[in-house]
Amino acid sequence: MPVQVRTARQHMAMFSVDADAAQRMIDYSGLQVCRYRPGRAVVVLMLMHYLDSDLGQYLEYGTNVMVNPPGSSASGVRALQSAGAFIHHLPVDQAFTLEAGRTIWGYPKVMADFTVRDARQFGFDVSIDGQLVVGMEFRTGLPVPPTFTSRPQVHPTYSHLDGVTRETAGEMRLSGVRYRPGGVRMWLGDHPYAKDLASLGLPKRALVSSSVENVQMTFGEAKEIS
Repeated sequence: MPVQVRTARQHMAMFSVDADAAQRMIDYSGLQVCRYRPGRAVVVLMLMHYLDSDLGQYLEYGTNVMVNPPGSSASGVRALQSAGAFIHHLPVDQAFTLEAGRTIWGYPKVMADFTVRDARQFGFDVSIDGQLVVGMEFRTGLPVPPTFTSRPQVHPTYSHLDGVTRETAGEMRLSGVRYRPGGVRMWLGDHPYAKDLASLGLPKRALVSSSVENVQMTFGEAKEIS
């Protein structure tokens, strides 16, 4: 420790969803969703392609719900500045990172199959046990000047596994960042994870989507919070 990610690519889409529905979905964690607007919460769907890391090369999909720090009931747009990502789904395609993620940080990693398309337009599908979870296609965004993205970003992630909720501190640096309003098409399958996403009103238009040419990350140890 800490675990280092030296090279990774990221595609992300951020959605505004019903806060009560999001809260019901993650009630098991004991955490509270960040209500950035009355009755609204933020869910982030993300594909990571780790190319050079201490855990090897692998693909990872995440369903992340923005939550308040434990004990906080903050709301409003400013509350997102202190919010962390609660990781509700985390399929991966390699056994080593699955075992490490579950054992070290309590991340809910499960094995999955990924199909990635990167010819004309970036897209991917995630399936578990032969059932489609989600598919997404991204339109190219506009480049963001490095001045706004190159500073280290420190945000906690939260996880819940085997009855224990954990917080993990992490730092990341981004380069080659592109953003655009909307910019993503998504579809859902029949896997139970897809039903979770449908309960949030997905698929729908994204608030914003982004791609990152390179993500460098550092993960510390997990801390039990309940």
